[in-house]
Amino acid sequence: MLTRIITEGRTKVEVPVPEESSSFPPSSAAVFYNPAMQSNRDMTVAAIACFSKSSPDHTYLDALSASGIRGLRIANEVGLSTTMNDWDEIAFDLITKNIALNNLSNCTAIKRNANMVMLDSSFDIIDLDPFGSPVPFLDAACRSVKHLLCITATDTAPLCGAHGKAGIRNYAAVPLKTEYYPEMGVRILMGAVARTLARYDKAMVPLLSIARAHYVRLFASVKKGISEADDCLKSMGFISHCFGCGARIWKYGLAVHMEEKCPACGKTASPAGPLWLGRLHDRSFCDEVIEEVKKREFKEIEKLITSCRNELDIPMHYDYHKISRSLGITAMPTDELILTLRDKGYQASRTHFSGISFKTDAGMEEIRKIVIALSQKRDLRSIA
Repeated sequence: MLTRIITEGRTKVEVPVPEESSSFPPSSAAVFYNPAMQSNRDMTVAAIACFSKSSPDHTYLDALSASGIRGLRIANEVGLSTTMNDWDEIAFDLITKNIALNNLSNCTAIKRNANMVMLDSSFDIIDLDPFGSPVPFLDAACRSVKHLLCITATDTAPLCGAHGKAGIRNYAAVPLKTEYYPEMGVRILMGAVARTLARYDKAMVPLLSIARAHYVRLFASVKKGISEADDCLKSMGFISHCFGCGARIWKYGLAVHMEEKCPACGKTASPAGPLWLGRLHDRSFCDEVIEEVKKREFKEIEKLITSCRNELDIPMHYDYHKISRSLGITAMPTDELILTLRDKGYQASRTHFSGISFKTDAGMEEIRKIVIALSQKRDLRSIA
């Protein structure tokens, strides 16, 4: 295996050099380093640095390490006592080399099944970054973790509804492929995490939840206690979506009745869930992460975290362009729509999910009326 040494953040890492003629998927490689995920790792460094400020003695497990880049950066750039695990022999050897390359004394490399590592020991912070679904490791992680769960899922098709049956099998929830599919994926994953933690009398408190082009990323503080777990499950529920007019309603609870007909247009509505209906982010934590990002000059993710911080805590966003197309009109700038919604007395914000998405507590009928009024106002200006 050919390798080369790169620098990511403030950490040197020896990584595999992919064959130029290779067409195989990354998951078939013995050890895989994905440079496109650097922003994910930058975010992890900043988030864990903020979370650990009051407890610098936290232990951190990178359960599925591959080259070890994520765990190495936490050990080197945050300073936590880090365990890096991978059961592949080549990966284990590379991790060991990379620990020596950075002269790190706070790292331990092990070669075991990730589930066995987590079932045998407890860790303050557990990071799951698999190629695909985290579900095979989720139960052990929820049992082992004490304070913070960091989870990446790259199986976005099952999470977001494109592969509905796989979503049901993997996450015990019905997803829907809608215009807000990235948020659907985030909330399906969060729901699975909340229910799994509850089996061990634990609760999650979402700190930061991200959906990008090919992955979902969750940072959730973990609290121990039966009452905490019960309260956490109160944020679970179902959503009903109308593919006719785009209206959606949601109800909290794990045993609820969803109306079969859309209250806006009367057409048959489709249910999704159970999923997380609570908040996606903690604003105070996001503020801390933004400051940490600025300090570390992780410029690529500053705008992303800022957008997350400013999002409304309302389930499911709207696609402005889809609404406009359904009305046969051209969309105005998204910011203008948001300002108009606020002027009408509604809450409204942008989202990190896309540049043309927004959140609001206005119903679909009110949104349509405002979009039409904006279009008419533009037409009058053009005539004048």
